[in-house]
Amino acid sequence: MRFTKMQGTGNDFLFVESRDADERDWEALSRAMCDRHYGAGADGLIVVLPSERADVRMRLFNADGSEAEVSGNGVRCLVKYAIERGLATPRDGRLRIEAVHGILEAEASINSGKVTAVRLSMAPPRFAPNEVPVIAEMEPVIDFPLEVDGQRFAVTCLSMGNPHAVLFVEEPVESYPLESIGPAVERHAAFPERVNFGVAQVRSPERMALRVWERGVGETLACGSGSCAAMVAARLHGRVGDRVDIEQPGGALTVEWDGHGDVYLSGPAEFVLEGEWPED
Repeated sequence: MRFTKMQGTGNDFLFVESRDADERDWEALSRAMCDRHYGAGADGLIVVLPSERADVRMRLFNADGSEAEVSGNGVRCLVKYAIERGLATPRDGRLRIEAVHGILEAEASINSGKVTAVRLSMAPPRFAPNEVPVIAEMEPVIDFPLEVDGQRFAVTCLSMGNPHAVLFVEEPVESYPLESIGPAVERHAAFPERVNFGVAQVRSPERMALRVWERGVGETLACGSGSCAAMVAARLHGRVGDRVDIEQPGGALTVEWDGHGDVYLSGPAEFVLEGEWPED
């Protein structure tokens, strides 16, 4: 079985094309292929499928085999993959992608047949507790108190098509003990479908630093939806403007949101390698 590895700011994915969403045990295949010691190694597996509603359809499986709703970095990689592999033809540079939670629209910059940049509409953020989901009695869920391992802190919760909790810190995010706090927040009882946990530092109205513990993966070098969630949360707190560069271990992403409507995510997407996975 042929596969392609791609990355967006270090957030890496394996791509497999299929005609049938139920063709294989994708959960088991994702666990095997994404293993960084015994497999090809990646944060997730993206199954590329035909769509009756959009230009291309995707299913995303985390490294632990769980199915996720969406990934901003993964979708931007998919746009480049679909266009350059001839699976979809953009109209006025635009492509529509069917994900689990709905249709996303992307704008691709193309030069000599190559996608050089992708600006992705991540749809509007959702703030209702049942849409995150989070067990809370406020909307929006701002400064929601959590107790984790004897520590008490406040997070802002929202959905970018998948659940996020954002914690703002004053110290550099590099020093935050994400490897120990992240797993506990991910599986906290307040989040019935688990949660992606972002630790953010606002450095100026135009710049933030971020680390994300991703649900079903662990810490990643970058998280597209997590960047969107962090920027939206910061704007709700009145700490940033309409356009913010989010610095992460794998590089920078740009997020735009004017306080209404869709959130836009921009950043790089690159091919890494091609491979053959044994069928047995």
